[in-house]
Amino acid sequence: MSGRCYALIMTALLALGAPSFAAAADEPANAAPVPWSSLSSEQHDLLKQFSGTWEQLPPERQQALSRGSQRWLTMTPEQRAQAKGRFARWQELTPEQRKVIRQRWHQFQSLSPEEQQRVRDNFERFRDLTPEQRQRLRERWQRLTPEQRRELRETLRQHRQQAPRPEKPTGR
Repeated sequence: MSGRCYALIMTALLALGAPSFAAAADEPANAAPVPWSSLSSEQHDLLKQFSGTWEQLPPERQQALSRGSQRWLTMTPEQRAQAKGRFARWQELTPEQRKVIRQRWHQFQSLSPEEQQRVRDNFERFRDLTPEQRQRLRERWQRLTPEQRRELRETLRQHRQQAPRPEKPTGR
């Protein structure tokens, strides 16, 4: 798998899973510290490697670890296995690859909820393609010149703006 394709897939996984390591960079600089004593005994077990240095960690890191450990405790065994796999893949990335993924994550976060959903829907459609169909689509994209790619993106953007939007249920 090419590095560019891998980065695209990892970006999508980040967007879908929103792991703590990607979201931690979004924390405000004035975050409140999380006292070690406020964590549950299960969180203490998960975070025991930080027990001696917890008070020295930046509050943003404390909050991210607290949230991540709480989320971990609510996961099913299958979800935990998937998270471990994603983390292992994250660890294998170069610093430059991680930087690109974080930038793409920030771009995704800046989208409107509707645009985020459209990205998720497109990712699902792409994932549902056969490997051969995905490869053909990649090859078609790669054969386009930068100008053709820009024109295609613009055409698709205009098409989305002109397409009628489905009405949202009113809940009545």
